[in-house]
Amino acid sequence: MKLPICVFGPAPAREGLMRERHGIKMNRVLMMIMAAGAVAGGIDRILGNKRGYGARFEEGFLFLGPTALSMAGMMCLAPVLSGVLGRVIIPFYKLIGADPGMFGSILAIDMGGYQLAGELARDPRIGSYAGIVAASIFGCTVVFTIPVGMGIIAKEDRGYFAKGIMLGLVTMPVGLLVGGVLSGISAWESLRQNLPVIALSLLLLLGLWRIPERMIRGFELFAGGIRCVITGGLVLGAVEFMCGFNPVKGMAPLEDAMEVVSSIGIVMLGSLPTAEFLKRILKKPFFILGKRIGINPAGMTGLLVGAVSVIPGLALFQDMDERGKVANSAFLVSGASLLAAHIGFTVSTEPELAGALIGAKLCGGFAAFLLALLIPAGRKMQE
Repeated sequence: MKLPICVFGPAPAREGLMRERHGIKMNRVLMMIMAAGAVAGGIDRILGNKRGYGARFEEGFLFLGPTALSMAGMMCLAPVLSGVLGRVIIPFYKLIGADPGMFGSILAIDMGGYQLAGELARDPRIGSYAGIVAASIFGCTVVFTIPVGMGIIAKEDRGYFAKGIMLGLVTMPVGLLVGGVLSGISAWESLRQNLPVIALSLLLLLGLWRIPERMIRGFELFAGGIRCVITGGLVLGAVEFMCGFNPVKGMAPLEDAMEVVSSIGIVMLGSLPTAEFLKRILKKPFFILGKRIGINPAGMTGLLVGAVSVIPGLALFQDMDERGKVANSAFLVSGASLLAAHIGFTVSTEPELAGALIGAKLCGGFAAFLLALLIPAGRKMQE
């Protein structure tokens, strides 16, 4: 009888092979679910969008433009930036015993974090983990959720938002550790690699507590600077594509970046109808749960919507009760955009890490949500 190959060889090799096989199975299941969503959305569109899934199907493809604007330029610049930043980042991270790829987690997964982590990483496993899991939690919070949230939310509600973000940062290590273990990295190694991220989170937490307005302004300036860099990279990439020359040497071709963007758009054709289906079937159970834990319907709906996209979730903020505002803000630190942009990006780039992404964002998000329920909503947070 022929024994499976994984029976032989050292235990770490067997474990690695088993994790790889598990990741492939998870990816296949997710892709089949996404494909079913694309089929349902496409059929509904043909029939005149009678059930609303056709609109989500179209919306998935319309994401191509915003996705390209947010990440293509950084993908082009990533090799150049890694060379420049590496001179400072690599020695520092070596000094503290962490992989330089973890620096990429300061940017959102789809705003250059993945590319930067991959370019700086010395261990490809850590680079993938930093660019997918850590960037989807910490990076997304820093460069997107906080600056966008403070721009959308009414001034009188910013205290609740800041308090929720603080609670989300407190529980963020839960998601990071779960994601690390599911990525095939030990809990101790995950903790060690995330020490710079956790240290930065503590500084942000302290800043949001002591000087919230200045911190928010700092987030806005940082996000604006990232936008300028991304746009600059996109312009340079377009010039090189159209004219055949580029004043900045070492950039990746724009057409390579657009290939990744297109693959994300294809996945989004199925992920958004699937997310819409999940939102509908979970709506009633969530409302029942909301009554038991003391959060109004808008607050419970915000959780589902925020797991798809941050901006529509924050748009419901004004209709939430105080407890719901804090709980939703806390959940967004880890759980934001799980069911749409982030899972679409992951399945298109590192499909074997899809399970790690889902586990990390759900565990971190619901840990923050539970902590918010245990702490009185109270107001303040000095504004």
